[in-house]
Amino acid sequence: MLKKMLAHADSIAIGGHIRPDGDCVGSCMGLYQYIRDNYPEKKVDVYLEDIPEPFAFLEGTQEIRHDIPEGKGYDLFICMDCGDKERLGFSVPLFEGAENTLCIDHHVSNGSFAVSNYIIPDASSTSELVFQLMDKSKISRTAAEALYLGIVHDTGVFQYSCAGPSTFEAAAELLKKGIDAPGIIRDTYYVKTYAQNQILGRALMESILFLNGKCIVSYIRKATMDFYRVTPKELDGIVSHLRNTKGVHVAVFMYELEPEVYKVSLRSDDLVDVSMIAAQYGGGGHKKAAGLEMHGNFYSVINRLSAQIEKQLRDAL
Repeated sequence: MLKKMLAHADSIAIGGHIRPDGDCVGSCMGLYQYIRDNYPEKKVDVYLEDIPEPFAFLEGTQEIRHDIPEGKGYDLFICMDCGDKERLGFSVPLFEGAENTLCIDHHVSNGSFAVSNYIIPDASSTSELVFQLMDKSKISRTAAEALYLGIVHDTGVFQYSCAGPSTFEAAAELLKKGIDAPGIIRDTYYVKTYAQNQILGRALMESILFLNGKCIVSYIRKATMDFYRVTPKELDGIVSHLRNTKGVHVAVFMYELEPEVYKVSLRSDDLVDVSMIAAQYGGGGHKKAAGLEMHGNFYSVINRLSAQIEKQLRDAL
């Protein structure tokens, strides 16, 4: 699919979702490097919001476009790691104006919104799907670094159940390209700034158990983020720490985007399908990991989520 679509496009745009995470950045930059390495005659650009600083070591990240040049159009727009078109954010006009479109994604909530779609909900990551579409012999070390980063971040360093045999096979092939796998894991997944550790500590200290200890929630207000000088990109991973609490089936982490508007992250085990809950409020994701935005104060938001979680737990237990 990918080879055929690239053959019929002289200009290509690659875009990922708002607030790009490791898999989004890894899949976009991996494909970008692959095209640059093997199709030097083609014009290719990446459109993303600002990426987390630890990902800046990837080759080509300094060339990411953060706005749309006037009059810009492309033969092909490749949408990465997006469950729906609106998740592209500022690059939506480029997607809509492209001659052809392709979506590569692993979100169960994806409605196949592009002209062509490669969507495997059971896949570990979009980066693994991109790897599957590539000619393995033509993947450079720089492309391999990006894809490995994406796989690492969406599998929690291979600990989540989505990491199956194909995931480890892909990782093994990428290791053969000479990448520094331990360094990528250490520097982009585990290493945190002092401010990040402070905000994580506060989120854990102020967390609340609910539904008889089966669920846990924590939230951070915008004023608190400003006090610690952290941005949404630096809150990544907090919900996973909450989910590790003994006896908890569902973890909820919320941070304030603006007064009474929250970005909500959900993590669960096999008992609760959080993608179904997120979808009811315009969000999406996977069975065990999903996200959404909700309006209201903290208590109204958690009460609405609690009712949905409780219903699934009651049916499962």
